Amino acid sequence: MMTLEQLAIFVAVAEREHLTKAADAIGLTPSAVSSAIKNLEGFYGVALFHRVGRRIELSETGRLFLTEAKATLARARAAELTLAELGGLQRGELNVYASQTIASYWLPPFLMQFHDQYPGIAINLTIGNTKTVSDAVRGGAADIGFIEGDVNEPVLAMREVAEDALVVVVGPKHLWADGRPLSAQDLTIQSSWVLREAGSGTRSEFENAVRQSGVDPQRLKIALTLPANEAVITAVETGISATAVSSFAVSSLIAQGRLFRAAFHIRPRKFMMLRHKERRQTQSSLALEKLCLSTNA
Repeated sequence: MMTLEQLAIFVAVAEREHLTKAADAIGLTPSAVSSAIKNLEGFYGVALFHRVGRRIELSETGRLFLTEAKATLARARAAELTLAELGGLQRGELNVYASQTIASYWLPPFLMQFHDQYPGIAINLTIGNTKTVSDAVRGGAADIGFIEGDVNEPVLAMREVAEDALVVVVGPKHLWADGRPLSAQDLTIQSSWVLREAGSGTRSEFENAVRQSGVDPQRLKIALTLPANEAVITAVETGISATAVSSFAVSSLIAQGRLFRAAFHIRPRKFMMLRHKERRQTQSSLALEKLCLSTNA
């Protein structure tokens, strides 16, 4: 009979299409992972993967089965959480997904408060961009998610939990470091840019602000696209490009004179909490939600 462990192994391999990477992710040996896949295929007489040289690729059968396998694991996890929560949040786990800025600067104090109140609940925090977070909440991998800005997902419920100022900053060698007034056209002519990747809330909000000022974001001279706030900030601090980041991320650097705020106003953006409208809300996620909303009460 098929086991939940076999399903978990199959999903891990299917998502990576690599036995060794899957084994590392779930804490098993490659031989154990390979054996589990072969047993599953042999028992049911199907080919879940194509073996192409030293590589493996998900077959069409495997692709169809992947959706059901994920759903089954999600239902099993929901049943486990239900039993765990019957003990009054004495044990269990909470899967949280959050965008980089929120996870690095805003969310940690709330997670610490949650841990202090419910030490038996294990918190699993995954950091990604806005798209990663919304996909996780929609797909059931996340009990609760936090993003910057909005997403157009009919199955997701959004609620504002905080507000953040997005600022344009430059290094001390940049001509905008003197605080000179900037027009929208100056953004495309006087500086190159180091920005976060497409799909990040920071990038999306900045491009919206540029667009609202009457300039097509495609006209910006993008010198580098980097996947982390820290990388973007370091590149700008030591160079002559500009960037747009959360004030949470650069306030201390501005105070130290290592970065300077350019005179281009961007309206504050919202930090949003995401939930699936139809999935059951766990008691642990409701407890975290209450903590996060307490500052707005």
